[in-house]
Amino acid sequence: MNLPGEFEALIITLSDRAHRGEYRDLSGPRIKEMLEEYFRSEKWDIKIILALLPDDSARLRELFNNACNTCNIIITTGGTGIGPRDITIETIKPLLSKEMPGIMEFIRVKYGYDKPNALLSRGIAGVAGKALVYTLPGSVRAVDEYMTEILKTLKHTILMQYGIDTHSKNQ
Repeated sequence: MNLPGEFEALIITLSDRAHRGEYRDLSGPRIKEMLEEYFRSEKWDIKIILALLPDDSARLRELFNNACNTCNIIITTGGTGIGPRDITIETIKPLLSKEMPGIMEFIRVKYGYDKPNALLSRGIAGVAGKALVYTLPGSVRAVDEYMTEILKTLKHTILMQYGIDTHSKNQ
């Protein structure tokens, strides 16, 4: 199987307040910036779409279901905490066909060592349709931390997703 000529990514920010215009979304654009830089360094083309939704499970599910068979990567930001409006995990987790718990567990432990509140994030990663899926917290600092670790494994994850074996037969 070959890699696509152009990857497509959807970045979904979930925030009632940003959706109402009370403040500007900084997390979605930061993810976009980091993804663009990464794909440029790999010499891969990527088209990135940004979406801003309120914390609304039905709207998230509809957008996610429409995107998971057309996008290669879906990243959400926001809604991973335990607050009453944090609906991202409950909405996305049942839609995954495969989970990748290791990356999010690692990030929580790595950053939670110095900042115990990081351990409260419930972010998940996995596959849905043809898309790699990552759910990140909503703060820009957390986005930087999560994306730094996700990008370290992204090339290998993409190659695995497309059935491209990069493992040596002699190992």
